[in-house]
Amino acid sequence: MSKASKKIRNASLGMLLTAMLLFAAACGNNTENTSPAASATNAANTSNGNSGTDEAAKPISVVTSFYPLYFLASEIGGSHVAAVNLVAAGVEPHDWTPKSRDLDTASDAQLFLYHGAGLEGWVDGFLKGLSKDSTVVTKEISTGITLLDGSEEEHADEHEHEHEEEHADEEAHDHGGLDPHTWVSPKSALKLAENVKNSLMEVDSANQADYEANYKALIAKLEVIDGEYTAKLGQTANKNIVTSHQAFGYLARDYGLKQVSIMGLSPDAEPRAQDMLEIAKFVKANGVKYIFFEELVSDQLAQTLASEADVETMVLNPLEGLTNDQEKSGENYLTLMERNLQNLVQALQ
Repeated sequence: MSKASKKIRNASLGMLLTAMLLFAAACGNNTENTSPAASATNAANTSNGNSGTDEAAKPISVVTSFYPLYFLASEIGGSHVAAVNLVAAGVEPHDWTPKSRDLDTASDAQLFLYHGAGLEGWVDGFLKGLSKDSTVVTKEISTGITLLDGSEEEHADEHEHEHEEEHADEEAHDHGGLDPHTWVSPKSALKLAENVKNSLMEVDSANQADYEANYKALIAKLEVIDGEYTAKLGQTANKNIVTSHQAFGYLARDYGLKQVSIMGLSPDAEPRAQDMLEIAKFVKANGVKYIFFEELVSDQLAQTLASEADVETMVLNPLEGLTNDQEKSGENYLTLMERNLQNLVQALQ
């Protein structure tokens, strides 16, 4: 081989060796970045989630028994909570019973919030039916609120209704004698919100500061509404409200009103003809201008009584859930509370 050929071959081998070394170095850079920040990112991305940011950012699963608790959990939980409400929009909670899929949903959650005080007649069996390996934490959110005895609330004029004691016993049995409708009053809502916040902080201590901040923002809104209820209802000439459903006892107690209901604690209860006559007399004797009805149940009895007493009807929302239209239009627990106040002021002028 000539000297020229040898030089060419050696040069070619040198270039090939250099190319191989450069390729190996490039591969090494792709598999092992020596930057500390990049190393941390790679470790997080390849971990099982215990040490990465994905796990910390993953919202906790919260299941609620009805709409007001869903609203409170969503507002206080913010981005840290993925809330699921068992009762769909447009469904009256008193008519709802859980299915097996609802048990599965709650069993897989980290937190299950229910109201208590007899609202969810199904809850004892529901809690017993949760999966045995479930780690869900369950919380009764009405704890700490002074509850009303539903059998002592009026359905007609106490002094004129000769069957009142018997009637009250019949109407109160669905809730064990207690009135569960605490959430209708802004004052009670303040306590419910506190209980929801404490429940979230117990399950997810890492985000306590955010829960506390969101809670304070919500409480500020509720306190404004409470102040408006106190001021405006305190100035009304009439204090008597006639309702289709005995759902406004806490609102009446907290803001100086008197509730007389056509039906009892259950919106499906059937009043006797004598009851209707007594309430019609009460309406006429006390200058009541409107009979209040709610949107998620039939207004037939309210319309019948209004016709008998020659007065009008108006919505007073028990805040148990949204209609489909309300959900689509962006209404919520707070906006419905404000609308209730507007209607009460108009009716009690």
